[in-house]
Amino acid sequence: MVAPKIAKLEQPEKDVADGEPVKQTSKAASSSLAKEAASASSAAASASEVGKDENGDDKLVIGAEYQVQRQDGSWHTAQLIQSRQNPCDPKQMEYYIHYEGLNRRLDQWVTRDRISSVAVTGTDKKATTPSAQDYNGKSPVNSSGNSKDPKLGKPAGDVDIGDGDPDRKITRNQKRRHDEINHVQKTYADMDPTTAALEKEHEAITKVKYIDKLRFGRYEIDTWYFSPYPEEYGKVGTLYVCEYCLRYMRLPKTLQQHKLTCTRRQPPGNEIYRKGTVSIFEIDGKDHRFYCQTLCLMAKLFLDHKTLYYDVDPFYFYVLCEIDKEGQHIVGYFSKEKESPEGNNVACILILPPYQRKGYGKLLIAFSYELSRREGIIGSPEKPLSDLGRLSYRSYWAYTLLELMKEYRTTTIKELSELSGITQDDIVYTLQSMKMVKYWKGQHVICVTSKVVLEHLQLPQFKKPKLMIDPAYLKWTPQKRTIPVKQVKKA
Repeated sequence: MVAPKIAKLEQPEKDVADGEPVKQTSKAASSSLAKEAASASSAAASASEVGKDENGDDKLVIGAEYQVQRQDGSWHTAQLIQSRQNPCDPKQMEYYIHYEGLNRRLDQWVTRDRISSVAVTGTDKKATTPSAQDYNGKSPVNSSGNSKDPKLGKPAGDVDIGDGDPDRKITRNQKRRHDEINHVQKTYADMDPTTAALEKEHEAITKVKYIDKLRFGRYEIDTWYFSPYPEEYGKVGTLYVCEYCLRYMRLPKTLQQHKLTCTRRQPPGNEIYRKGTVSIFEIDGKDHRFYCQTLCLMAKLFLDHKTLYYDVDPFYFYVLCEIDKEGQHIVGYFSKEKESPEGNNVACILILPPYQRKGYGKLLIAFSYELSRREGIIGSPEKPLSDLGRLSYRSYWAYTLLELMKEYRTTTIKELSELSGITQDDIVYTLQSMKMVKYWKGQHVICVTSKVVLEHLQLPQFKKPKLMIDPAYLKWTPQKRTIPVKQVKKA
């Protein structure tokens, strides 16, 4: 499902936004977005010519595929989605491109000099297109986060698959693991008809990402995906957001003026955890609608398939902060339904790119399970997970289960679930990835020696998390549930 578009704020350019977004119906919002999508799709379908630029370069065709030069100098086949004048230099044209076979977070605006003059044919694609990721883990990408161009880079949280021969035959399981680790995009042929139709609709509506950069606190962050900000804000090159109250602005001078009057230095809601320089706030979406809506809008810049709900009332938001003398700076958050019959303990989770690969993701995951333990339920994140989310969760699950199996030499999947708070299905999925479970007499049985468990714990991917939750510092009492959680199915 695609997020509804939030109506624009009543905010003059010289002033700071100081109200809640005007509520707009999902039908009207979806219609507005659909019109934009139809316009973009129509342009691509008609393959309209862009024409020659000032340098007399050959015409480019919107909708056609060309070789595009990446940051490391390599070339990759990409489709031209749209063109525009450079916001900073109207004399220069830019082209929005999608790299074939790669995640849409790598879509970006590029200048004409990075695009070949001749469109790519089917034969050319096969002969010249480098693989998205070879099996040596050598990809024409670099680290993400706060780099100059992380959209060309490898988003933080990626891991290499290791040494190997790119031409060797691999099993279906190895291919699945390789694809999820290296973020190889599924084709429509790999999906069932319903999923494929929804994916096409989602892709059409969110096809072009206009906001290239997010100015947030001390960071200027390259964005990954489209987010449905009000139109006058949604098509700026750089969006300015106050890191304390999350109000968004188009101009740097507006942000500077806002800083003079903004007195907030921490998120709203209740601080329920603090240890050292780390704190976590619980925010009720019903009590702080504007803050939670703008948090969702900002998060959508880095999340693809998560639905952005206008109605944040049914959710709690748990915001993770770093503390210094200036205030409490948002690192990431997760949202959680107040009443989830399925027992989902996370609806959406995000660590902002500058803070990724520092252990904060696993810290939030561990925190969500600690809340579930206090509630007395077996929890699981809402599915499907994003590629980065899947990696983080599986890493957390693997370490947690290995530590338990080291302590309890003879145990069952049910016992592991009760000890860890992880569902039996998630446990089976994790143990299967480590080849530690077999299906015997109608049930999954753990099949591993103590030696193998200890050997796994020595591997880098199963090392102890950098940051750990200390339950003694959690000051929180669960709310009484009115909807019972469904019985967890046996694996």
